[in-house]
Amino acid sequence: MNLYNLINIMKKLLIVAIAVLTVSCNSAQNSTTSNTISTEMTRVDYANTISAEDLKTHLYIYAGDAMEGRMTGTKGQKLAAEYLRNFYQDQGIDSPIEKNNYYQNVPASYFSRSSDPKNSENVVAFIKGSEKPEEIIVLSAHLDHVGTDKDGNIFNGADDDGSGTVAMLEIAEAFQKAVKNGNGPKRSILFLHVTGEEIGLYGSRYYTENPIFPLENTICNLNTDMIGRIAPEKADNPNYIYLIGSDKLSQELHDVSEEVNKTYVNLELDYTFNDENDPNRFYYRSDHYNFAKNNIPVIFYFNGVHEDYHKSTDTPDKIEYELMAKRAQLIFQTAWEIANRERRIIADKL
Repeated sequence: MNLYNLINIMKKLLIVAIAVLTVSCNSAQNSTTSNTISTEMTRVDYANTISAEDLKTHLYIYAGDAMEGRMTGTKGQKLAAEYLRNFYQDQGIDSPIEKNNYYQNVPASYFSRSSDPKNSENVVAFIKGSEKPEEIIVLSAHLDHVGTDKDGNIFNGADDDGSGTVAMLEIAEAFQKAVKNGNGPKRSILFLHVTGEEIGLYGSRYYTENPIFPLENTICNLNTDMIGRIAPEKADNPNYIYLIGSDKLSQELHDVSEEVNKTYVNLELDYTFNDENDPNRFYYRSDHYNFAKNNIPVIFYFNGVHEDYHKSTDTPDKIEYELMAKRAQLIFQTAWEIANRERRIIADKL
């Protein structure tokens, strides 16, 4: 082999080596870029994972006929509780009680005003805070509804409160995505699905009397009960949500709520039913009240009453899923802010 041929061979080998090195470097760079993107999601990105499509998928199951109206203690309500438990297990979101036990059991004897009391359960899941885990934000929604009538008609309760229930699932999933990206909440979040609301706010009362975490460590309760419909009086302005209780115990909570909405969501926050003289007395009629009477700041998210309220016609096909997703994103953003802000929200109006 002469020197010329040897040089040519060496040149070709050098070119191949450079090409291989270039491909390797590009691959590594792309991998690094990909990893950077996945871990640099913003709070807006996480909120946007709460989608109308996913809410609809959940709700058609959760408020389907198989759940038989989810009356407290019945087979349908037990199926609903299983659906929630299975979701949290699939997402890798832990129970605060013990591994794979997501039920806070409520004995039949507790339902003192029920004519046919049965054992039931709250469903609980927990994301531990990264910096202040002892401080707890409770997100709540009631898992039950009113069952069936004497003719066998099923009251599906799609809005009441299937909407709040599945919104909580999507909110929990969004927070868990943040956890997996190393961007989890600094304070802890308890996802509390309470039973027995329709027969007397029993599940939330049981929790506040038998708290998994001390009530003095509970910063606030964000309660979601009916967020999937448009009330008749809002037909011409559907970009709204009624807020109740936000300023009753904490001006600070109210101000944070307002600022978060203005910055990220821009719904009309309507305080009509927050009036002390409101004849509907909604402030006393959902599960946040059992936290409020223990001096824990609350916000109750509510779309108002509509023509299908507590009727067999409250079905998943009537839900406004895009609007529901926007409302759920507001709740997520509010919880995110409270969980990650420097100062703890306090009850400053006691």
